[in-house]
Amino acid sequence: MAKKKSNKSEQKENTKATESAEKTEAAAVENNDELEKLKTEFETQKDQFMRMAAEYDNFRKRTEKEKLATYDNAVAATVEAFLPVVDNFALALASEAEVSDEFKKGLEMIQKQLDNAFEKLNVVSFGERGDEFDPELHNAIARTSDEELEEDRIATVYQKGYKIGDKIIRHAMVQISE
Repeated sequence: MAKKKSNKSEQKENTKATESAEKTEAAAVENNDELEKLKTEFETQKDQFMRMAAEYDNFRKRTEKEKLATYDNAVAATVEAFLPVVDNFALALASEAEVSDEFKKGLEMIQKQLDNAFEKLNVVSFGERGDEFDPELHNAIARTSDEELEEDRIATVYQKGYKIGDKIIRHAMVQISE
């Protein structure tokens, strides 16, 4: 009988061990399922975070670009208001009228101050004789034959062009060679 008891207790222990192993295995499978769910949720959250970070970076860059464009537009509008004055000073300096040296020197000083102010504002003039004609920058109002210049070169500048960065404030008004 002692053997029967020991067999029964061994069977009970084996049954308990089997049940324990099955529970451990079921818990491991459950933990794997839970781990997979957590991994999937983590990847989803990570993807959302990366998209949000990229969206924010694009927003920051776009806002910075818009800020710079707003500044350039304000400067361009202001400079555009002064361009007739600049043109008149250039005409006065180029005129052949007889004026005193002091008067001419005064005009040159004012012209130099205007040029320095434009330089500080990053405003660049363009459209010089001999430059290649670019329809994006120049407004051709006439053609002429000029032996000194190749075809499609600026022969005469009637009005200089101005730009700030890539923004054209005013196109240069020119005559081009044939």
